[in-house]
Amino acid sequence: MPMMCAVAFQPQGRLYYADPGAFTPQVGDHVLYPTDEGDEVAQVVWAPEYVADDVGGLPVLSGPADQTHLDAAAASRKARARARVAARRLIREHDLPMKVSGVDHLAATNTTTIYFTAPRRVDFRALVRDLAATLDGRVELRQLSARDEARLTNGLGSCGRELCCSTFLVDFEPVSVRMAKDQDLPPNPMRISGACGKLMCCLKYEHPLYQDFAARAPKLGEAVDTDDGPGTVVGHNVPGEQVVVRMSADGRRSPCALASVCSSRKAYERRDPG
Repeated sequence: MPMMCAVAFQPQGRLYYADPGAFTPQVGDHVLYPTDEGDEVAQVVWAPEYVADDVGGLPVLSGPADQTHLDAAAASRKARARARVAARRLIREHDLPMKVSGVDHLAATNTTTIYFTAPRRVDFRALVRDLAATLDGRVELRQLSARDEARLTNGLGSCGRELCCSTFLVDFEPVSVRMAKDQDLPPNPMRISGACGKLMCCLKYEHPLYQDFAARAPKLGEAVDTDDGPGTVVGHNVPGEQVVVRMSADGRRSPCALASVCSSRKAYERRDPG
């Protein structure tokens, strides 16, 4: 049975999953996580444990981080902070419509990568030259989309929890307005948009539940029979697996479990003529 743990490169940052390999780090330990640019220091936030699912293909931790690695990580943090200050100052001097979202520094090649957002394409060739001279190394600038910026900068969603994209989401899946309509959410951009200004990723999570409920539940306005007598469906409560029925006898609205509601024979035959 495979083992898996989770690490983060920054406090409260996004989780990255890994195979612990031949050793068993504890929560709070610093380890070496393999990346395309080489091993990076990360902190264990979820101790290794056995998992029943097939999780093959996870990166294998290279081992514990010693003091040399921790010193190098501290030096890299200082280099990133210096690069961020220099980038903001030079962007103001060049009067460019850019906002710095994040900075990476690779000590092995003395390369600094600056991530930014801008409302349009920006000619930053002069800025790169000045940054390279100021930081005395190679500099790369990469423009981010709105979703990538939210993932990088982190924040809180309308639910009060940290953004999904900055904690556990690996890929962005397509989200459509139809998903919001299927969940009876108002078409108000302020209600269905995330921190990035795009449709919330979480609209995708419960959409299959609403689709399944719609396939099994009687439609609004349909006559049904309940344990308390006949009535008409006037509402749905998908998370509670209930339908709201207006009773024919006294007009009261009664929430009924979906399993206890039977459509009238006429409605049944209309849906299934065979």
